[in-house]
Amino acid sequence: MTDTIRVGVIGYGLAGRIFHTAVIDATPGLELAAVVQRSGDEAAQKYPNIKLYRSIEELLADSSIRLIVVATPSASHFAVAEQCLRADRDVVVDKPFTLTSDEAATLTRLARERNRLLSIYQNRRWDGSFKTLQSLIADGQLGRVVTFETHYDRFRPHPRLERWRENGGPGGGLLYDLGSHLIDETLVLFGKPDSVSASIRIEREGGATDDAFDITLFYSKLTVFLRASSITLVPGAVFTVHGTKGSFIKFGLDPQEDALKGGATFDTPGFGCEPEEVWGTLYQEGVAPRRIETAPGDYRGYYADVRDALLGKKQPSVTPEQAWRTVRLIELALDSNHQGRVLPVNFSDQP
Repeated sequence: MTDTIRVGVIGYGLAGRIFHTAVIDATPGLELAAVVQRSGDEAAQKYPNIKLYRSIEELLADSSIRLIVVATPSASHFAVAEQCLRADRDVVVDKPFTLTSDEAATLTRLARERNRLLSIYQNRRWDGSFKTLQSLIADGQLGRVVTFETHYDRFRPHPRLERWRENGGPGGGLLYDLGSHLIDETLVLFGKPDSVSASIRIEREGGATDDAFDITLFYSKLTVFLRASSITLVPGAVFTVHGTKGSFIKFGLDPQEDALKGGATFDTPGFGCEPEEVWGTLYQEGVAPRRIETAPGDYRGYYADVRDALLGKKQPSVTPEQAWRTVRLIELALDSNHQGRVLPVNFSDQP
């Protein structure tokens, strides 16, 4: 009996192409066995050994597929994931998990009832810069963190209204897209905040959905600033962290996404590694500033984690309960923006 897990991916857009099929295919112990692509045959051209299906029903009829990845537009995540769970498959859902915390709770309970793995693709936990920051905080080099600021800055001044993320439909916009990553990283590092304040905006002429946000999360002795923008020609630092023993400032996004888009593979020499000029800088009192080498990033770590959880070797690192919290904070940020006030954060109804 083999431990290889056969995987089917639903959707072959940007998420399916770059963030899922390419990563699954490179992860030992997983077999990219099938892709649902409604039209076209790009998936089969790229992966000649897969089964190419035109519908979810065809995929679910293949009983050899154990793990199904939902890489469809965000508004469909709930319905597609529910269909797969009810077919007794283990499921990975691309972020955002769902559009509401009620939907997230329903899927969490369904997976629990059916004893199926349900995980959400928070691949940015496997960014090299995030892993490096985690180590600095865990090692105590920053002391007690008092201010944490993280950015996703882009310069895309013209809306791309032909794309679902920007056409004004449900599930689009930067908050659900990049906000899911920033909130998840914050919860991993610092846990539940006490309250939230948010400004969520359309800054571009002709924009149909939010393309900028500033979210402030308040803890008892820590303040967190989360920011994303589509009109930032000179990006801010990815991480700015101040603590009682020092500060850490890091510019430059993780290189894996651009490398995969450019045709590189995980076997390409230096994949996931950053050049020294974009390493972060650690500042400590009485010590000369020093560059901190960025740990290599590797998105295969997420799927290796899922593989090991399915094989009973560990508990999954990214759980639906955690993803429910992220969705709930997105809802609270939207409410804060609408009401123009700071709102308390309450997770007491977590499933």
